[in-house]
Amino acid sequence: MRAFEYVRAASVAEAVGALRDDDEAQFLGGGTNLVDLLRLGVARRGRLVDVSGLPLDTVQDGPDGLRIGAAVRNSDLAAHPAVRRDYPALSQALLAGATGQLRNMATTAGNLLQRTRCLYFQDVTKPCNKRVPGSGCPARQGVHRDLAVLGTSEACIATHPSDMAVALAALDATVLTTGPAGDRTLALDDFHRLPGDEPDRDTVLQHGELVTAVQLPPPSPLSSSSVYRKVRDRASFAFAVGSVAAGLVVDGGTVVDVALAFGAVAHRPWRARVAEAALRGGPATAAAFGAALDRELAAATPLPDNAFKVPLIRAVAVAELSRLAGLGTDGGRTEDGA
Repeated sequence: MRAFEYVRAASVAEAVGALRDDDEAQFLGGGTNLVDLLRLGVARRGRLVDVSGLPLDTVQDGPDGLRIGAAVRNSDLAAHPAVRRDYPALSQALLAGATGQLRNMATTAGNLLQRTRCLYFQDVTKPCNKRVPGSGCPARQGVHRDLAVLGTSEACIATHPSDMAVALAALDATVLTTGPAGDRTLALDDFHRLPGDEPDRDTVLQHGELVTAVQLPPPSPLSSSSVYRKVRDRASFAFAVGSVAAGLVVDGGTVVDVALAFGAVAHRPWRARVAEAALRGGPATAAAFGAALDRELAAATPLPDNAFKVPLIRAVAVAELSRLAGLGTDGGRTEDGA
């Protein structure tokens, strides 16, 4: 491992200041992703600023919703009574991630900031536009079975691996930050970037900008009905092949409100705005759910080995919406699979 300087910040201001004048410096929280990348030689940092000891490890339940400190551990957040009661999709997503040991270390901010990546990003012997801009994306012709089908670019088809972030996207979370330019509040839907021609940038954060908290809006019928479902190759310690976070409010057979987000299909958690707009005010039926998903997924640009993700996400989303609507897990499936 390359030598680096270790700094333990005593305050948010000190942490931000420690990065301001060092372009290679980076914050260190739980370290479950960053330490791996340092060992692989992917990340090369001159200074690591440890923020795990800052007073950012509390969950505050108030009239404005739930404020989750950046340093709250994933296992503690999943078990929090307010999360389990009012935002069940978040608890389910956290418990679907990694292993118990990793959840005991991983933090809220660290989970959001883990690198969007693929096998080629983690192999320093291979080209990768995320690691070395302009070097190419071998995944397009190589191993891409687990990679993105939505929002891709010629430069990158990597997927964001977080389960938690998918649930937060569906729950309309916002991210609170402090940096050299002051404080910002960012919608989680805008926090992560699509690759475009700058795939090395995963988020809109500026250098030295520290995530201090995540804010959830006050609980609602939509959030309290929310669910998260993850499809993966094995039962534990595996990234999603596809995942869905969903919330649904139905009155008299009509969709009053809906929230839908996908994981493992894009460079960031994918909020299914097209499908949501198509569903609101319409019938809560399996056929309507399927038609709305078809409109959303029409933008997909799969490659040969990951084309299965399109019908997979459609099927999982229809099943979860149908279950929330009280139609059963198969939604009263028709012969054409709608």
